[in-house]
Amino acid sequence: MQKTTTIFAPASALALTLALACILSGCTVGPKYHRPVVQPPPAFTAPPVPPEGGGKWTVAQPQDTAMRGDWWQIFNEPELNALEEQLNIDNQNIKVSFENLMEARALIGEARALYFPTATATPSFSRSRSSGNLTHAATANTGSQTTTYSLPLAVSWEPDLWGRVRNEVHAAQYSAQVSAADLANEKLSEQVSLAELFFQIRGQDALVKLYEDTVAADQKALAVVQASYDAGIDDFISVEEAKTTLQSAQSQAINLGILRAQYEHAIAVLVGKPAPGFSIPVRPLNAAPPPIPMTLPSQLLQRRPDIAGAERVLAADNAALGVAYSAFYPTLTLSAGGGLESSAFTRLLQWPSRFWSIGPSISQPIFRAGLKATLHQYVATYNANLATYRQTVLTAFQQVEDSMTATQLLSAQIRQQQLTVASAQNSLNLEMTRYRSGIDPYLDVVTLQTTLLSSQQTLASLQTEAMTSAVQLVGALGGGWDTTQLPTPAQLSKTPPQADTKIQQ
Repeated sequence: MQKTTTIFAPASALALTLALACILSGCTVGPKYHRPVVQPPPAFTAPPVPPEGGGKWTVAQPQDTAMRGDWWQIFNEPELNALEEQLNIDNQNIKVSFENLMEARALIGEARALYFPTATATPSFSRSRSSGNLTHAATANTGSQTTTYSLPLAVSWEPDLWGRVRNEVHAAQYSAQVSAADLANEKLSEQVSLAELFFQIRGQDALVKLYEDTVAADQKALAVVQASYDAGIDDFISVEEAKTTLQSAQSQAINLGILRAQYEHAIAVLVGKPAPGFSIPVRPLNAAPPPIPMTLPSQLLQRRPDIAGAERVLAADNAALGVAYSAFYPTLTLSAGGGLESSAFTRLLQWPSRFWSIGPSISQPIFRAGLKATLHQYVATYNANLATYRQTVLTAFQQVEDSMTATQLLSAQIRQQQLTVASAQNSLNLEMTRYRSGIDPYLDVVTLQTTLLSSQQTLASLQTEAMTSAVQLVGALGGGWDTTQLPTPAQLSKTPPQADTKIQQ
């Protein structure tokens, strides 16, 4: 009976230790996380449109209708829709963010591995000879040769007594959510950039059309002046002035191709295509900013991926604080080892060749310089990222207000500029009549031609700016994204189907 008690005493001690570890493993040290409170303004505001401006842009009704999915479709541009779909597949920056997310998900698996025991097997063979001149040594059998065959197995486990592993897993999960939000933010940024470049190309096409019309009008004017000079009615300087106006318009029309080509090349990069050989058909801009569904400022906190990412950074920092706190508490390690060992291979698998050891150990920090400094570091990091989160929210409100104000006032300015262009055209028509009648010199016609062209250029630029401002407003509102699309920690903890060890070529 005494022998039986001796055999099972280690097992009983181990069972008691395991039970104690299971009870203590429910403890988690460190601060509990609370989402930061931000007081948003009650509503977004936009400056009133001057009555004489006649601005046409309005907020979509009802105002709380949120954009979903492919937000760029509100512009009703089939070519833009196709480019955006291609961007979502082939944009290299988006692929970088996606792989960063895959890496973050793998780190969750690394953190979760700490929940489980570690088992190692280290089979070995050794043959050695001791010195024969150790006559006064404590070593037995001096000068003899020994052979050892060993088949050991060691198992160790560190119970998560104070939530260190749990906090590390949570930190990895929240960091993966940050990566998911970064991916969404990168997608939104690239999509907005593509839409802006698309409408800038359309704006350049409108300017090209404007200069084509201007060159045609200047050619007709030159023909009139040339005919007057040939008839002896006008002088040669009028002919030269008409030629100068025509040649200046032709020169500027050529220069327009530079910006258009650069915008086109930039879009090629965004959609993952080489710039040589990539082209977008010429079509002048002929659209106004569409009604855009607005959200309440409080809803913006759930619709911007950058805000969601900044908030998840705080959650990860809070979990890291828990890891830092756990360093002040004792660590329990349960270890067991055993195996087979023999000096002859033929006896290695026999029962007497067995050996084993088992026992727990506890480590309690008594003095470790730097523990409090590490804790203060994590606290400072949390506070800094809290300020970053609040700054991100303030910047989001500013961007929405800026874009909404710009879109509203630009629409009013476009209407006013259209009146200016109409007046400049009427003035030129009247002046051309006076010139043909011999009342005014051709120099007056040139002056009004320059005024008309400048007004038309301004109108085309305003129309382009209004469209890009509308795109920026959609981007500032978060596009079609919201926090429901952010993967949960449980979803991120699953092994992704794309996970493999293959390197892309």
